[in-house]
Amino acid sequence: MDQAEQLRIIKASQQARPLARVITVTSGKGGVGKSNTSINLAIQFRKMGKKVIILDADFGLANIEIMFGAVPKHNLCDLIYQGKNIKEIITWGPMEVGFISGGSGIAGMTNLSRDYLTYIIQNLAQLDAIADIIIVDTGAGISDAVLEFLVASGEILLVTTPEPTSITDSYSLLKALYRHPRFNEEATKVKMIANRVEKEAEGQILFNKLNAVVTRYLKIPMTYLGCVPEDAQLSRAVMQQVPVSLQNPGAKSSVAYESIAKKLLGKEEEERQPKRGMAAFFSHIVTGKR
Repeated sequence: MDQAEQLRIIKASQQARPLARVITVTSGKGGVGKSNTSINLAIQFRKMGKKVIILDADFGLANIEIMFGAVPKHNLCDLIYQGKNIKEIITWGPMEVGFISGGSGIAGMTNLSRDYLTYIIQNLAQLDAIADIIIVDTGAGISDAVLEFLVASGEILLVTTPEPTSITDSYSLLKALYRHPRFNEEATKVKMIANRVEKEAEGQILFNKLNAVVTRYLKIPMTYLGCVPEDAQLSRAVMQQVPVSLQNPGAKSSVAYESIAKKLLGKEEEERQPKRGMAAFFSHIVTGKR
């Protein structure tokens, strides 16, 4: 698929259709609270009146469905190979937050014929009419699949903890992204969330450390969204498969997620972040791998 054809597909998919804001949540290593961040931000966005869908793109690990306590009947593979439509593969969780299990479907898209690929991308573009915000929850680390999502995304939320390994792995992820041949630093906003901090000042210090190294060696501009404190209420909510933002809205972590969500939806932030929609997002991924 050449660039001209890609643009034709995107343009056809976007006609008379609103564009969703696509936010990609990632981390340099597993176990730092990435999926918790995706879910609780989705809940907070819903409380603010936004329609939200989460795409669970962590292949092989069904974190979103486990944490939502819901088992999806279908996943992205059923859209691609079984002829299901986009609405049939959405599972609705708490507060009508939708989520789509990715399975291995996205990886398989690169082997499809051009005509069928056009059909899939146009189908996925219908998500723009269903959701205001689409959160892509990637796998952890620097696999090729994760990097493809990050390169395609204009807005990346990087979840990092004060653990030295988390800081090192976050830098490694950004370095791999920076070296990717299709990475466009001018069109990509990287925003860091400090997770599991003891106090607010620790989050700012963590950002300053990582940002100093990234600015010096990679020249990727980063912004700081805020921190989420270590919270026993969050751990309890995970065990009960209920988002803490629903189970205990007054918990320290819930209040932190609310603050971050408000910052993301602030008027100035919204104006700085252009909406791409899902057609452009997936076309970027598939075209780059052909």
